[in-house]
Amino acid sequence: MLKLDNLTLHYGHSQILNGISLEAKQGEVTCVMGTNGVGKTSLIKAISGTHARSGGTMSLDGEDLGVLPAHKLAQMGIAYVPQGREIFPLLTVRENLETGFACLPPQDHVIPDQIFELFPVLHKMQARRGGDLSGGQQQQLAIARALITRPKLLLLDEPTEGIQPNIIQQIGEVIRLLRKQGDMAIILVEQYFEFAYDLADTFVVLRRGEVMLEGAKDVLTKAELLKGVSV
Repeated sequence: MLKLDNLTLHYGHSQILNGISLEAKQGEVTCVMGTNGVGKTSLIKAISGTHARSGGTMSLDGEDLGVLPAHKLAQMGIAYVPQGREIFPLLTVRENLETGFACLPPQDHVIPDQIFELFPVLHKMQARRGGDLSGGQQQQLAIARALITRPKLLLLDEPTEGIQPNIIQQIGEVIRLLRKQGDMAIILVEQYFEFAYDLADTFVVLRRGEVMLEGAKDVLTKAELLKGVSV
């Protein structure tokens, strides 16, 4: 579904990503791991278009993508759940979900029943303001908002950060279900090793803006991954 070749990214004169190449396949979870400051979030921003890449190529579903702004990539099927959630605190839950309609043609401006099946708490809280939700509920709202756009590629940046254990478990179940449905590729950036290891099909470990280790879950041992992530 997604293919990156030699992707680079700069912040001013500082090069953050140095020739990243990877593939994220439909029906699979690709987990990007590494210590703080290695470029994980920068990679997600480059893929989503929220920070333009400096070089390299990117293709989605076989279609080569130029350096496009985030709203164009969203319309093409790339959905981004940012670190920190970034829901609209003064909008209601339903209004937050409806912001996803901006990526869709008018005939698709409807909240699918599956959204509330995946996140029952949001159905009960449709009229509540986003800012009044707990951190875990806001994370569920952010993921649901991304799913409204009917993505081909779902980008999740640290979805367990600051979330209570029971909601982490619920989010894991949602990711498993989305993978099982097989109609999208999922890239998961995650520091919580056990959560990531349980969900991922493929791992990409970054160090200093470069891929230092990659491979399928059935090829890489848990010890190899732990060593790579801790370097």
